[in-house]
Amino acid sequence: MIRPAPRGKTALYRMTHFRGSLFASVLTGLLVLSGLTSCAVNPATGGANLVLMSESREKEVGAEEHAKVLASQPVYQDEALLAYVTEVGNRVAAASHRPDLDYTYTIIDSPAINAMALPGGYVYVNRGLLTFINTEAQLAAVIAHEIGHITARHAVQQQARGRLANVAAQVGGFVTAVATGSGYAGSQISQVASIWAQTGLSGFGRDMELEADSLGAEYLLKAGYEPAAMIDVVTVLKNQEDFNRRVSGSSGSYHGLFATHPRNDTRLKEAIEAVGQLEEAEVTLQDNTALRERLDGLIVGESAGSRQQDERNRYYQTLLGYTLVFPDEWSVSETTTTVTAANQGVAELRVEARRLSKNIEPRVFLREELGISDLQKSEALNQYRLIGHTGLTTSESGRPERVAAIYFGSRVFIFRGEIEQGDDIDAVDQAMLDSIRTFRAIQNGETLLGSELKIRYVQASEFFDFAVVAQSSRIANYPEETLRLLNGYYPRGNPEAGEWVKLVE
Repeated sequence: MIRPAPRGKTALYRMTHFRGSLFASVLTGLLVLSGLTSCAVNPATGGANLVLMSESREKEVGAEEHAKVLASQPVYQDEALLAYVTEVGNRVAAASHRPDLDYTYTIIDSPAINAMALPGGYVYVNRGLLTFINTEAQLAAVIAHEIGHITARHAVQQQARGRLANVAAQVGGFVTAVATGSGYAGSQISQVASIWAQTGLSGFGRDMELEADSLGAEYLLKAGYEPAAMIDVVTVLKNQEDFNRRVSGSSGSYHGLFATHPRNDTRLKEAIEAVGQLEEAEVTLQDNTALRERLDGLIVGESAGSRQQDERNRYYQTLLGYTLVFPDEWSVSETTTTVTAANQGVAELRVEARRLSKNIEPRVFLREELGISDLQKSEALNQYRLIGHTGLTTSESGRPERVAAIYFGSRVFIFRGEIEQGDDIDAVDQAMLDSIRTFRAIQNGETLLGSELKIRYVQASEFFDFAVVAQSSRIANYPEETLRLLNGYYPRGNPEAGEWVKLVE
């Protein structure tokens, strides 16, 4: 029912009502065209969730994105280990809210400490994360968390929210065009693939991550594992964060439960306590023999496969804790705090570290601290949880120069790349920009030297001491800290006699 407009405001009221009706009509039409059918019931929580795809389409998307992962990431070739991860994963999945999905597990051959999931039942665990797992329950907890994302359809929900945001932008543009007489150029709906990549790697936000933990703890309980293993995993990953921050000034955070939970997270503890816990007689899965058998011989740090996947000219600055990839075949020279890569007679890229003395944006740093006021092709950098800014300027010699500033811990890293000559200046500049974008913190265990190093299990003697064992370890950097992290004894403590511990040989 349309109420009478106040006297003297009839025209304004009619226009306002027209715009409101038009907005509602266009929104309805766009949502129908976009494939929105209704609010779906979340299969894990029973609550209502706004989603824009059916379960069959969700499975199709998962299969499509899984193929992209396999094409872009090296897969760790160990059939026995994969069979074991699959066995543990299927045990957890069978206890989940979506046991009928065809779950697929993949071990990514990367030293990075990470795991992720894609819609439709695809779970990925990095080899680097497996090296720090010490019980089967912890492995089950990692997988259960990722399965929680799948059963609650978190990626699909994120896709729906992103799509609705673009629909709203289209509606707003259309209404503005009608009201002002201007042209209409609505933005297209976001492509699905970009959303999967973003959410899978960076996490789903505080509430969804907590929900995945709560669901994961419930699945652990039903599968016969102690739900508190979820907190054990958080502790393992938080120790990594503490170590990385102490060594390099950067947390190097794992996505999801690592990135979103503080060390003593009350909400997480309450969520897991609400799930319940097994009585001693009910805990059926406490034997870690199979885990030790499968992890014995697992590669620590870089493997031949991950090196082949990586670019050949990767540089490591272990003192300052960073790494980046220089263009192929460029020569590299270094001092204590600088490194220079050069293509003789064509271009030279120099990296220098300084202490940050002011709390200013990287863009402002380039202008105020380096005196660069004529920056061209200016753009922000946001990579590996680091922020920075880059652009083109002219060097003192009058040549094109690529400059950048990236903040890393308490330091700013300054990049200056002068292009001396070349038939294609744009191509040389792009090569330097691509190199700058690879700058990141060194992952723990990534710079182990020599041939591939592998886990070997031994039983601790009566006087076992990590500090003593570290003195003869082949681990190149921070051997004691690395051994403690691998065994869950960081920052202090030693195992009791007879306890199984991991060494690196």
